[in-house]
Formats: sequence, structure tokens, C-alpha cells
Amino acid sequence: MPDVLLSPCQLEGEVQVPPSKSMAHRYLIAAALAEGESRIDGLGTSRDIEATRACLAALKGAGEELPTLDCGESGSTLRFLIPVALALRGGGRFTGHGRLMERPQEPYRTLLEPRGVLWSREGDVLTVRGRLTPGRYALPGDVSSQFVTGLLFALPLLEGDSELAITSPLESEGYVAMTLEALDRFGVRVHRPEAGLFRIPGGQRYLPCHVAVEGDWSQGAIWYAANFLDHRVAVRGLREDSCQGDRQIAALYWKLARPGDIQVDVSQCPDLAPALGAMAALRRGTTRFVGAGRLRIKESDRLSAIVATIRALGGEAEEVGDSLLVRGVEQLRGGGTVDSWNDHRIAMMAAILATRCQAPVRLTAMECVDKSYPDFWKHFAALGGKYHVV
Repeated sequence: MPDVLLSPCQLEGEVQVPPSKSMAHRYLIAAALAEGESRIDGLGTSRDIEATRACLAALKGAGEELPTLDCGESGSTLRFLIPVALALRGGGRFTGHGRLMERPQEPYRTLLEPRGVLWSREGDVLTVRGRLTPGRYALPGDVSSQFVTGLLFALPLLEGDSELAITSPLESEGYVAMTLEALDRFGVRVHRPEAGLFRIPGGQRYLPCHVAVEGDWSQGAIWYAANFLDHRVAVRGLREDSCQGDRQIAALYWKLARPGDIQVDVSQCPDLAPALGAMAALRRGTTRFVGAGRLRIKESDRLSAIVATIRALGGEAEEVGDSLLVRGVEQLRGGGTVDSWNDHRIAMMAAILATRCQAPVRLTAMECVDKSYPDFWKHFAALGGKYHVV
């Protein structure tokens, strides 16, 4: 991937955020499971969405006993579809790229092996073989919500009823709310009689539906960060009543705007951490981000990547266990090269911070933004961003 040289500049204008990648994954899976034709407006495109579409086509196709599903670098695709593949095809061979196959899948293995599912990994290929069975499943609340979502998609397809119990406070609650909204739109019932318990009737059918994908708050967050750094960007296409957990960026913006030392819990919105880190780098005061342990198992060790990016630009940041401490400075010196870690959110964070540096910044692997926001550089330039490919 080429690098990009970023120069200090002023951003101004209006930007339409891309469609929510998280909701697009969910609508695509529900539509594929429905009997009949569904319509999804505003789906957009990104590498992750293309991976989900390709995997769904492989699942629905005929032929080999176990389909091979290339999930690209998409953790959502992999974790959503493991239970679905077991329910529909008796398993599958899952592969991926980058750090994807290093990211933990143990919560599924712990649940499924005692139920007779064979689980093996050779290199970058994970093979699961067996049938998902109805019954009671239990997951701790501090695992990725993607494991919860995968089971919520698959369990309604089974003949018998099931329960999914969350045994500790659920992190990333907003992502589960998105799943429940998608299921409801496609006619699937999930009962929640109390916090931490989902009752899923079996024998259900997904119904075709016409839906539209709303704007992505996690991508809008980078433009909130730009405004925090004294740019003037009007952010369009975001629903204020969205169930996306990342809509917290609006409230957190004002929390960070107040000078002084503060603490921010990102356990419910881990994808906001890079944008929030950019804000913290130049705010008046020290910001401690807690609940950040899961950042280590993203496309990069995102906790380390945020610290490295801020330091490379002349800011002050450090890791403290599984938390992040950022001491705001008045000015970033810039200069030199910043590693994107091949992580789309780190690349966008660095691009916004570079606009406020004293010297130009070279950023590696600029095209990694295609994973979630293929038009980022186009939008950046339209707002007045100064860069050229090197």
C-alpha cells in the first residue's frame, strides 16, 4: 500500500458519513436468511461488507460439504457466521487476512465443543464441523458482543427453543441492540425478560424486508474529532435516535471540551477510542481511558497503536495496563513517519492529527481505510485536506 504525505491545513465544509458498516453486516445476513427477496438501500461498500457478501454467497451455494468462507479482515463476518454456518451447513472452513485469524474465538469453542462441534485450526484456516443444537448457552459479558450476535442470528433457525444468558455486565450493549433491531425488522422474535437473558423461540423464519442502512456514528466520530481540533465540518447523515453505541461521541465531545483531568470508559464504545484519543492529545488536561482491554485484539493492538501515533506526532500518551493515559499538549510538532499499523481507524486518527501539526507527516499504508471508509481520502480532500501520495 502507498504512503501519504500530510500537510497542516484547515478543514471546512460538509461531509455525508458512510452507511453503518455494523448495521449493513446485520441486514445482509438477515436478508440472506430470509425466504424471498429483500431490498437494502444505502448499503455502501467496504472491504468488510464485500467479505460478508462473498461469505453469504458461499453459504447459500451448493457443492462441497463444508463451504470455504474468506472473511477478509472482518471480525464481524467471522464471528457472526460461525454459528450460522453450523446451523445451515454443518460448519465451514473460515479463513482471513491480516490479524483476523489471531483474534480470539475461544468463547465459541468453549460453548460448542462440549456439544459435539469439532474445532480445528491449521495455519490461517479454522474448520468447524457439526450441528448447532438448541438449548441454553452462557457467555460472560466482557467478551466481544459479536459472539452474542452470531448466536442471536443462528438460534432462531433451530427446531427447538434456546436461551442465551449473559453472566456478567454486557459490554458494547449498543451492538447487541442493533442486532435485535435487525432481527425485529426481518420478523424474528427474541424475548428479553430480564437483563442478561435472551429467550429465542425455535422454528422461526426470517421474512423478506425493505430496509435502509443509517449513517455510521463510528465513522462520523473522526469528523467530531476534527471539529474538536478547531476545524469546521458539518457532519450529515447521522440519526440522533440511533441505537448505535458509538453515538456517545456527541456527549463525550462535550465532556472532553471541559478543561481538567477526566476519565472516559470506552467499554461500550471501543471503536471510538482513536477519535477520542485524537481529541485528548490536544485538550487542556489529562484523559484516562478505561475499559480499553479489547482494543488490543482489533485490527492492530489499538491501545499500543494510539499511544505510538500520539507520541510520534509529539504528544504525550502511555499505556497503563489495559487503560490509556493521554496528557494534552498545546501543539504537535509532526514531522517524520507515522505507522498506520494497517488499521483503518488509526490511519484516520493520524490524518486528523496531522492537520494540526507544525510539520508535514508521512503516514504508511493509506489504503487501509478501505476496510470501512473507502471515500475517506476523497472526503478529506473535499474539506481542504492537503496530502499527496508518495
